[in-house]
Amino acid sequence: MPSETQRLYYPDSSDDWEQRAPADVGMDSATLEMAVDFARDPAHEGFGRDLRAEWDASNGGKAHDDARILGPMQDRGQASGVILRHGYIVCEWGEPERVDMTFSISKSFLSTVAGLAWDRGLIRDLNDPVADYVADGGYDSDHNRHITWDHSLRQTSEWEGTLWEKHYAAGNPDDRLLEPVEPGTRFEYNDVRVNRFALSLLRVWKRPLPDVLREHVMGPIGATDTWQWHGYGNSWVDVEGQRLHSVSGGGHWGGGMWISARDQARFGYLSLRRGRWQDRQILSDEWIRMATTPTGLGSDFGFMNWTLNTDQGNVPSAPASCSYHSGAGSNRIFSDPEHDLVIVSRWLSGDHYDGFIRRVLSAIRPEDC
Repeated sequence: MPSETQRLYYPDSSDDWEQRAPADVGMDSATLEMAVDFARDPAHEGFGRDLRAEWDASNGGKAHDDARILGPMQDRGQASGVILRHGYIVCEWGEPERVDMTFSISKSFLSTVAGLAWDRGLIRDLNDPVADYVADGGYDSDHNRHITWDHSLRQTSEWEGTLWEKHYAAGNPDDRLLEPVEPGTRFEYNDVRVNRFALSLLRVWKRPLPDVLREHVMGPIGATDTWQWHGYGNSWVDVEGQRLHSVSGGGHWGGGMWISARDQARFGYLSLRRGRWQDRQILSDEWIRMATTPTGLGSDFGFMNWTLNTDQGNVPSAPASCSYHSGAGSNRIFSDPEHDLVIVSRWLSGDHYDGFIRRVLSAIRPEDC
């Protein structure tokens, strides 16, 4: 970390982002170059370029999903990434400015919008039932009315119903029809339930969630205007007389957040700085603390897709204090507070992720660790 007397660096805009040579930030250039070569090696890529074909291969033929794509999809670009140290760009590779699908990293942006609502008192207590705030029929049943905001954030809601013509069981990755249990007692990665959470936040904010994110986060941190947050063709709703589009929390049926690696790096730097950007606290430190508190119940997550490295279980080569925002295709925005690093990597196979991180960390000179 920079010394307490050294002012933290924040880039003003995408066109004014200072780059530093590895040696200037305590890293060995040759070792770092080998790490990047490892990340961009075609043999280490995890997804093919045709993302629709990838989706069909992994999701087609499920018993509880009719396999319809509901939102936009596109082919992916090259394996790409950005590494920041002390906020400066140390290196980039691939197509860092290309806008690509990020799949479940969308969930981290969704939890960020929830954090903005909590910080502003739109959500008073995360242990409040969502039904106290949302009266659209989705929480009327005896089962669903006990679901809290915290359950939704931690993917333990067990919401029961159908949304955007997808039954909740269609969101089960293992293709099992699991009868809902008491909310808060089972972790289950399920995009139907995440999309229900997104709709609930839309009803609380009463404005499109991308507009909220742009005004309160992406604008202030100097992100470009190239990112897009998509919903589905059938996810339009009436909110107090306005026809608004409810976004998806992933790319499971298309849609979700599409964004460049550079803009991901800005979001990662905001995470590393615990919600602070220059002299502005964009997300409260208390929110970041809660977001990075383990959910338990067999989950590696805090809130949504804040993936934690508790006991170094996900990235053995990295400190336990690290975390990353994660999505399919090994879209990852990695934050390492001990080494003051942000590492964005896209389309690197998860099997090779720890090896890549190990190589990056080995580039830090011992005296600068």
